[in-house]
Amino acid sequence: MSFLNKKIFNDSLDVFGLDLSDLSVKIVNLESDGTSEYVASYATVMLANGAIVDGEIQQKDQVVAAIKKAVETVGPAKIKTKKVICSLPETKAFLRIVSIPQMSDDELNEAVKWEMEANIPLTLDQVYYDWQVIPAELLFEKNKVNLLVVAIAKAVVDQTIEVLELAGLEPVGLEIESIAQARSLLLEKNEKETILVVDIGDRRTSFSVTKGGVPCFTSSIPLCGQSLTDVISKGMNIGFEEAEKIKISYGIGDDFKNDTLFKSVQPVLENLSQEIERSIDFFVTGLKYSDGIDKIIICGGGANTKGIVPYLSKKLGREIQLGNPWINMNLGKNLPIIEKGHSLQFSTAVGLALKGLHYEDIS
Repeated sequence: MSFLNKKIFNDSLDVFGLDLSDLSVKIVNLESDGTSEYVASYATVMLANGAIVDGEIQQKDQVVAAIKKAVETVGPAKIKTKKVICSLPETKAFLRIVSIPQMSDDELNEAVKWEMEANIPLTLDQVYYDWQVIPAELLFEKNKVNLLVVAIAKAVVDQTIEVLELAGLEPVGLEIESIAQARSLLLEKNEKETILVVDIGDRRTSFSVTKGGVPCFTSSIPLCGQSLTDVISKGMNIGFEEAEKIKISYGIGDDFKNDTLFKSVQPVLENLSQEIERSIDFFVTGLKYSDGIDKIIICGGGANTKGIVPYLSKKLGREIQLGNPWINMNLGKNLPIIEKGHSLQFSTAVGLALKGLHYEDIS
C-alpha cells in the first residue's frame, strides 16, 4: 500500500476524491474540458456522533450509509465512476524523515525497516508503510540520503477500504490528509519555501510543515472549532447550538473592546497560538530541518471564524494567509461552484481529486 508518488496506477482518468473525517464525508470530483479545469460535482454529508472517533470507524453501517448518500446527492453533475481516492486520518499516521548512509535501493529497503522499528510505536507487521528519497537540495547532509517515511496502522487502512467497498466504490488510492492538503493549498512553484499549514477542524487542529513541497513534520492537538463553541456556551451560559450560531455570526468578538464573547474564547485562542509557536520552535530548533518558517497558511472550517486570522497574526507577529484550495487548478474564466466561505473545508477533498485529475501516480 503506497501513500506516496510511486507509479503503480492508471488505467482510468476518471477518479474522485473523498475526505472521510470524524464528523463528515466530503466528495469533490474535478474534470477538465481540455482548456480549463472545474468542479464537476461535490457534496457533504454529516456523520452521526460516534460513527468515527479519532479516525477509527466505530459504526460501520452508518459510515457506509453516509458515503452512499454523499455519492447519490452530489451535484450539479452525477459521478459516473466508482474509482475513488480517500483520505486517511492524520492522527493515525506516522510521518518521519530519516537520514541514513548512501546505499543501494535494496539496502535502503532494509534500512527503512530498522528505522521504522526504532521510530514508531507499532511493530512492522501492524502497519503499511512507504518511503521516498528527498531531493538533496532540500535537506543536504554529506554522504547521507534523506528519506520521507510514512506509516499507518493496518487496521485503519483495512477498515477504510472495507467501508468504501461496502458502499460500492473502488478505492484506487489512499493518502494522509497533510499530503492531500499540500497538493491543493501550496503553489507548485514555491519549491524552496518552508510552509506551516494549520488546519482548524471540528475535532482537532493539525499542523503540517512542508519544505519545497515535501511534508517534513505533522502533529495535532485536541483544540478545534468546537472548542470555541464550548467556551462560548459555558462563558455566556447558553446552549451549544445557540453558541454555535453566535460564533458563526460574530466570530471571536472584539479583542480591542474585550467584550464578553472575546473574553470567553480568549483562553482557547491563546492556547492555539502557543501550540503554533511550539510547532515552529520544534521544527526549527528541534528537528533543524530549516532556519525558519516562510509562511503560515490556515485552513479547515475553523479558519472561517471571523477575527481569528487577524488575532493569530497579531499574537504571533507573523503574516497568516487563508488557504486557497484552487491555486493549482487551471480555472480559466470559471469560478469554483463551491463558495469561498466553504472552500477551505474541502481542502483535503480537493487535494485528493487533484491527484486523480492530474493522473498522478496512485496505488
